[in-house]
Amino acid sequence: MRAAAVILLVLPLTLCAQKGKEDPVRKLTDEEKIELIRGLSAEYATVKAYLPRSKKPLKYNSNGTWDKVSWRDIGDEYGPVARVGDLVQITRIEIENDRIVLQINGGLNTKGKWYERIEGGVGGGTVPLTRDVSRSAGTTIAVEFPGKLPPVKPAEVKKMLAPLLDFEKRSATENYFDTLPPEIQEAIKAKRAEVGMTRDQVRMALGQPRDRVRETKDGVESEDWIYGLPPGKITFVTFVNSKVTKVKDAYAGLGGATAPQPKPQQ
Repeated sequence: MRAAAVILLVLPLTLCAQKGKEDPVRKLTDEEKIELIRGLSAEYATVKAYLPRSKKPLKYNSNGTWDKVSWRDIGDEYGPVARVGDLVQITRIEIENDRIVLQINGGLNTKGKWYERIEGGVGGGTVPLTRDVSRSAGTTIAVEFPGKLPPVKPAEVKKMLAPLLDFEKRSATENYFDTLPPEIQEAIKAKRAEVGMTRDQVRMALGQPRDRVRETKDGVESEDWIYGLPPGKITFVTFVNSKVTKVKDAYAGLGGATAPQPKPQQ
């Protein structure tokens, strides 16, 4: 009886020990999560392989492999995000239990957006502000890990993605930044668009726009890039002949109506 009692006492301890060995990987700390987000956010990379647009996250294994046939099939519906050799940008990051989800070029959105409902005041009335709206045409990649997501550094994630995305060529972007006039560099650092900027410079400052709107008036074609979501600040950046001619900030409520940006209180 005494031997049986000892076995019964030892058995739960053994089971607990075995259970503890099932998942030895510790959780990421908040600091490690912040480091990942900071180290990957807004990073540019050169596309090295076929990268389709997709509504659902594209599954990418942490060992650098993925189902190329499946990705091709997915691309048959919406096409590729960019050509091989083109530059793309990480615009959002989500850290989940067993994967890191990276939004590329604003993700893919083919549905109607809040901006289609916005009306602007002109004189005593209102007119629609949308014409020829271009949807966000990016994609989303889910870097999946076997089991729980281990503590990883941004550089390690970039290395995992190396067969698909080359982050090393971002140095060309950094070199380009160094050649810009001081006032443009300051605007980019402050994440602010300025009159006279090119499209590439605006992307460096604000990232990919949520929507693009093209309009031709009196034979002159212009394009508005729209940033922000209601409720909150909305920024309209207007291009003519590939240069910024106007930057306007407004505030949009949940209903979509915009109002001029309020002046700061004295």
